[in-house]
Amino acid sequence: MFLLGTIVNGLLIIVGTFLGVLLHRIPENMKVTVMNGIGLSVMVLGLQMGFKSANFLIVILSLVIGAVIGEAMKLEDRLNAAGEWLERRIGSKGKGSISQGFVTATLIFVIGAMAVIGALDSGIRGDHDVLYTKAIIDGFTALILTTTLGIGVLFSAVPVMLYQGTIALFATQIDRLVPQALMDSFILELTATGGVMIFAIGLNMIGLTKIRVANLLPGILVTGILVTISHFFIGS
Repeated sequence: MFLLGTIVNGLLIIVGTFLGVLLHRIPENMKVTVMNGIGLSVMVLGLQMGFKSANFLIVILSLVIGAVIGEAMKLEDRLNAAGEWLERRIGSKGKGSISQGFVTATLIFVIGAMAVIGALDSGIRGDHDVLYTKAIIDGFTALILTTTLGIGVLFSAVPVMLYQGTIALFATQIDRLVPQALMDSFILELTATGGVMIFAIGLNMIGLTKIRVANLLPGILVTGILVTISHFFIGS
């Protein structure tokens, strides 16, 4: 079952969220300190990912072009609107912003190489080990995020499962059409581009900035296009 890894990933995010809800009644000062600790950790993770790039010009162009597309599409506003709609439907009060939890968790769980590599392994070879590992990490992260951001983290399981499930569904076609060297290069630059976005999430979490990270997401697709151009035309 090629979607098993994706399903487990989504379920552990949900389980982690509910465990986090049970622990949400911690003192406000502790919540702030925990949030700062998470933010700093996320920033370090983003830096580690960003330094993996073999051609940082691709990362820069991906972020710039992606930002233009994202701002034109108002992705951040649309994600926030979806979160606010959930907030109105559920009527959650005093347990953190559903919109903030949904957007922050979605970006953290979706951006990164493990989602792509794991989904491809699931779809091509039926090997779910990478997604099982990601599921454990995401579940623990969901628990920690929920203690400070609230129940909105729960709904990030939906885009995670749609994203990874789609890749797994078309994995065989992707593997047949995309040369291994091109895929390796794409994973490398995707990791670096995603790392910069994750670093920005960390900055937002500790309150230093308010970067509209969701509007950078088209940069992931731009990375694929630029890496392909580089592989077939510039690298040849």
